[in-house]
Amino acid sequence: MNKTKPDVTPVVAEQRSPQETPAAADRTRCTELKLRRADKSVEVAFADGARFVLSAELLRVESPSAEVRGHGSQQKRLIAGRKFVSIIGLEAVGHYAVRIRFDDLHDTGLYTWAYLRELGEHQDELFAAYTAALVRAGLTREP
Repeated sequence: MNKTKPDVTPVVAEQRSPQETPAAADRTRCTELKLRRADKSVEVAFADGARFVLSAELLRVESPSAEVRGHGSQQKRLIAGRKFVSIIGLEAVGHYAVRIRFDDLHDTGLYTWAYLRELGEHQDELFAAYTAALVRAGLTREP
């Protein structure tokens, strides 16, 4: 019997802290997280109705890990050659974040729901800044 992995893998996390107001909590309360293998992306939905599709490449180059962010505010590292990176898994971390495993074996850094929301709201600007930085550095998105 041929078993294949589903194209969409859902991860659901629905909970808010008692200190948050409902409106504020709904902005960062993830209600659905889907791995979309075919188009190498993650779809994330929030309780306030916002929904974003984030590419694996953007998620990889904007990883909240120390490898990418460094250990200080001015230490962000430019990651090149990730145009074709894929996501091989999502792992819920409590009710506040997800660990994303990429096929380049990167799996450090926790993507909080608030950070995923930020990436979703600013993905066009972030990707434009990333590609501009690559050009300035003489690097490319190609592996």
